Amino acid sequence: MTLVKGAFRVLGTSPDGDSVRFYPDDPTVWTRVGIAVRSNAGGGVQLRLDAIDALETHYTPHHGQAMWHQRADLAGGAGEALLGLLGFHDVVRDDRGQVTSARPEETSGYILTRFADKYGRAVAMAFAGGRRGRVGDGASVFLTAEEMHRSVNYELLEAGWAYPTFYSQLYVDLRKDLAAVAVAARRARRGGWADDATLNGFRLQSRSQLTDELVILPKLFRRLAEYLSLDESGKVILAGFPGFLAAYDERVFTIPAGQATGFDTLVERRGQSLRLTLPPEQIVFVEG
Repeated sequence: MTLVKGAFRVLGTSPDGDSVRFYPDDPTVWTRVGIAVRSNAGGGVQLRLDAIDALETHYTPHHGQAMWHQRADLAGGAGEALLGLLGFHDVVRDDRGQVTSARPEETSGYILTRFADKYGRAVAMAFAGGRRGRVGDGASVFLTAEEMHRSVNYELLEAGWAYPTFYSQLYVDLRKDLAAVAVAARRARRGGWADDATLNGFRLQSRSQLTDELVILPKLFRRLAEYLSLDESGKVILAGFPGFLAAYDERVFTIPAGQATGFDTLVERRGQSLRLTLPPEQIVFVEG
């Protein structure tokens, strides 16, 4: 993986539990290592924290205008947990979720990354503080499980603030280690796992139930928000949801069976009830 040293900054941004703004010490590092990120005028890039997915604080479907969110205490709690792990304190946000003040205004850290996603976000393991050793900025390094345990990704997963959401470019040994800590968090009912309805199933009766009450895998929440946004009547009718998911054609393979299939085949609908038929750590999404 590529080592990039820099700083985390949050003023004027809306960080959530799995995404934050990062400013490399050397803005030319991306060109040198061949990673196609989209940076702002100051050189800052948005990170997508690898292997985890936190509840949504603000999500706008691609074909919709309304902003959707998941249960505020857990979604907001994940964001505050991330900022705390990165060294920020006394964080104040406005009514849109943007950070208006924080102590300090930036914290030092580093990321380990290999690529950017289709939105130009660096997909990364993120770390507070400096890295041990004398490896130079932009160097290729080997990420061990021991070092990964110091990442905010791992710590959020361990505390139950985020769900495991694995993509195909994640190394197998790291994925197994992350899956194990996610299972432990679920069994201990830490964080959001105490109220999770993803595997046991839930009956969806209203949009407010989806945004204000249910605790489910964010990937499933986003697909439901996109599907329901197509119906301007405001009704919640799930009869067409399986077909919507199938048309989305989100390819996955399952662990340990290794079955190649679509995400839609892992979501079971019975009337107005839904459930995920496999735990999320046994699903690997194929990077699009």
